[in-house]
Amino acid sequence: MCGIVGVYNHNHAAILAANAMFAEQHRGQESCGIAVSDGKVIRLRKRMGLVKEVFTPEELEKLHGHIAIGHVRYPTRGTSTEFNSQPHVVETLAGPCYSLASNGDIVNYHEMRQILEDKGVYFASSNDGELILKYIIYKVEYEQMSIVDAIKCCMRDIKGAYSTVLATRYELYMFRDPYGFRPMSIGKTEDNSFVVASETCALDIVKAKFISCVNPAEIIVINDKGIRNIENDPNEYRTVDYAQHCIFEHIYFSRPDSYQFQEDVFSVRERIGVKLALMDNDFMPDLVVPVPDSSNFIASGYANFKKMPVTFGLIRNHYSGRTFIKSEQSIRDESVSHKFNVLPHTFKDKIVVLIDDSMVRGTTIKKIIAIINQAGAKEVHLRLGSPKVKYSCFYGIDTPNKDDLISNRLTIEQILDDFKITSIKHIDLDSLLNCVCKPEHYCHACFSGKYPIE
Repeated sequence: MCGIVGVYNHNHAAILAANAMFAEQHRGQESCGIAVSDGKVIRLRKRMGLVKEVFTPEELEKLHGHIAIGHVRYPTRGTSTEFNSQPHVVETLAGPCYSLASNGDIVNYHEMRQILEDKGVYFASSNDGELILKYIIYKVEYEQMSIVDAIKCCMRDIKGAYSTVLATRYELYMFRDPYGFRPMSIGKTEDNSFVVASETCALDIVKAKFISCVNPAEIIVINDKGIRNIENDPNEYRTVDYAQHCIFEHIYFSRPDSYQFQEDVFSVRERIGVKLALMDNDFMPDLVVPVPDSSNFIASGYANFKKMPVTFGLIRNHYSGRTFIKSEQSIRDESVSHKFNVLPHTFKDKIVVLIDDSMVRGTTIKKIIAIINQAGAKEVHLRLGSPKVKYSCFYGIDTPNKDDLISNRLTIEQILDDFKITSIKHIDLDSLLNCVCKPEHYCHACFSGKYPIE
């Protein structure tokens, strides 16, 4: 999971891109980058760190141009180095220059990389964004294809999740994998600048009016002639009848003020909360407490159904980042202790329903429960807005090893004993899918083990 941004026809495209990337900072906190074109040259700046740290006003002043693409990285493929950060920029011997940023993960990465390396293509990183870019360039420069035809070939040969922006010196392209795993939306500002982003909250921050979601397999080209949508049937490239959007985007990744997959994220989360409350129809706690922030609206749905208030008993340090997307377990452990504290005198002798969006590795929630118990809670009942995460994700979430997943390591009874809690309940898969309008359009492989792409 990463965040991508594209800007076309703005005199300060890099500034607009940086502001949109800041709105998507929750999607990746390891590194960030911007490539910007002034019609003659594509300039690139990418560094390890957060958007506001890397792209100071002084740095943005150096990035002149009217086309820009940007990226915030959460590593799923490749080590945490600047080489693996995005965007990637390639200037060819023939003269054209290309830059690309992508959100997702490639299933057949090693196979496709070997094919390109056998053709003499050099790779500077182990990042899937570079693979997509080098593939397209090879098709254009050596097989004399148009960029659009090269992207169509990419959709045929490269399997996995990718919501992608590609810029040349003169044009901006955007395209999405045929399954539509990761979100992507396009908007337009009052001064006729186009903005594309992973989340609509990024459009909001730059005052771009939402036009539409970019559809699975859709290719959009923007240049001085205007905007052009390329007809491209996703069923030519996929083995299922419907799109396969990542349901975890609604549960955790996306900001609640975003509109993803034709759904308001906060509304989906509130419906999840109601489903959890229905599971506790004969049980009334003293407190309903969310783990902030992704669980706030799930807790709101739960508490409203119970006709009681949400108690914000956990205070989050918003400068500590998102624990789940830390790259190493030791960093996650340290981040939890720095991230949360309890509201004084709130939990003593109380029966608490603690609402969290999900339980993946179990690191964060175990430590949170410990501080609630230390604060004097009488009982802690854990309610989770996702089914048990039992399978690895290969489409953009960093759960490559099933042994890392607590629901594979421990039984419910073992978790109750290890976490020192009274009860635990997950929403079931059918109830979760009933919270979205088109349940057949969602990927839930991390819960069910049913993978759209093998």
